[in-house]
Amino acid sequence: MRKQALKISSVPVAAVAVGVLATAASMLVGFAGTLRAAEVPKADLVNRRELRVCADPADLPFSNQKGEGFENKIANIIGDELKIPVVYTWFPKATGFVRMTLNAKRCDLVIGWGQGDDMVLNTNAIYRSTSALIYKKGTGLDGVESLSDPRLQGKVIGMQQGSAGATLAAKYGLMANVHGYPMIVDRRYENPAADMMNDIRKGDIAAGILWGPIASYWAKQGGEPLVVVPLVKDIGSARIAFRITMGVRNGDDNWKRTLNDVIRKRRSDIDKVLLDYGVPLLVDDDTSTELVTTPRPSEVTMAPASAPAAATP
Repeated sequence: MRKQALKISSVPVAAVAVGVLATAASMLVGFAGTLRAAEVPKADLVNRRELRVCADPADLPFSNQKGEGFENKIANIIGDELKIPVVYTWFPKATGFVRMTLNAKRCDLVIGWGQGDDMVLNTNAIYRSTSALIYKKGTGLDGVESLSDPRLQGKVIGMQQGSAGATLAAKYGLMANVHGYPMIVDRRYENPAADMMNDIRKGDIAAGILWGPIASYWAKQGGEPLVVVPLVKDIGSARIAFRITMGVRNGDDNWKRTLNDVIRKRRSDIDKVLLDYGVPLLVDDDTSTELVTTPRPSEVTMAPASAPAAATP
């Protein structure tokens, strides 16, 4: 043991110093390389030859496999602008949707996603809308424009569990006779919106509260058209108006900018699709409850929107 100790201690001090300096220099080079790598923008993980859209196969009025939803029509507008074909990855818009589609890199774009959800990287808003009240004409609710109307007190009202409309209804004391409908379902097998409309028509419930784009569509399906009142007079009482964006993968910043260019350039076309589907469109101003009734003009850009910056194999 003493011989080993003596042998180790006999290593020249200069050699030790050189070794330490070499190690430190190597670490600094590696660190600098890491910094340079961090400064380099990440390439977008999108396919430039196709517009690969993640969508629900049975979620009207938003999308379905027949291309009948307004998100299908908006996807066609984007594909037309970028001069690439639209292809779909279908998956129910329920638990695991983003993980199994966008984050699995099976597709590159979700057409409709709530602003501020960090599961995706949000584009600029494609529309702003609000919750709505639905009822049948001639049942004592004609002219009701707000959930604060006393005529709603004591009525059986349908609403989706955990929705913004349900939160507002609770504020106005309308929960005593609430009839609940599920929100997160596989729409291939369940349709809570259509069930609510049928229950209103049958008189099982007096009225319903739903997200406006869903209410406007399903109130016209399957029977007598129902009255749909966007709850613009209740905006400010609770958060019931939201911006809806398109969603891309976190880190796909160039792709997001490309889509923002398309949204600006094709604003009028997108608005027309939404208005044709009866979506209650609000102006893009949180201080205003004004409804958009005609397509807004598109912005003219200096250069046409380009295709995404990089391609996957």
